[in-house]
Amino acid sequence: MSQTIKLDVVSDVVCPWCIIGYKRLEQAIRELGVEDRIDLEWQPFELNPHMPLEGQNLREHLAEKYGTTKEDSIRTREQLTQLGQEVGFTFDYSDEMKMLNTFEANILLEYAKEQGKQTDLKLRLFSAFFGEGKDISNREVLANELAAIGLDSDSAIAV
Repeated sequence: MSQTIKLDVVSDVVCPWCIIGYKRLEQAIRELGVEDRIDLEWQPFELNPHMPLEGQNLREHLAEKYGTTKEDSIRTREQLTQLGQEVGFTFDYSDEMKMLNTFEANILLEYAKEQGKQTDLKLRLFSAFFGEGKDISNREVLANELAAIGLDSDSAIAV
C-alpha cells in the first residue's frame, strides 16, 4: 500500500520564483511517477502585505524594497523569462507592470481549496498576472478567473 505524500507550498501569486519552483516540483513528481500519491496544499503568503490597493510600478517597488537598478530588473526579467520557457511557463513583463495587493486572491485560494480547485486557481492566477498582465487585485478580474476554472464567481466573491 502506497502512502500519500503531503506537500504544503507557501507562495504568493505575484512571486515569479514560486511558479518556477512549482513547475520544477510538478516535473519531479511526474518523473517519479507519484502523481497519485501527492496531496498538495497551497498556503497563503503575502509578499507585500502593505501594498496599496492601487499597486505600485514593479520596477519602482523592487528598487525600493531591494535596491535594484533598472539594469538589474532587465537582467532578472530576462532570466525569469528563460527559466519560465524551460518549465513551460510564460512570463510577459512590461514597463507598466505593477506589483499588486494579493490579499483577496489569497482568500479566494482558500475558497477554491474547499471546492477542490485550489491548484487550478493558483495556476490560473499565476498565468493571469505574469503571462496576461491582468490586475489580479481587481474583483472583476478575480471573478472572471474563478469562472474560467469552473467555480461560481458570485459565491466566491461573496467570501
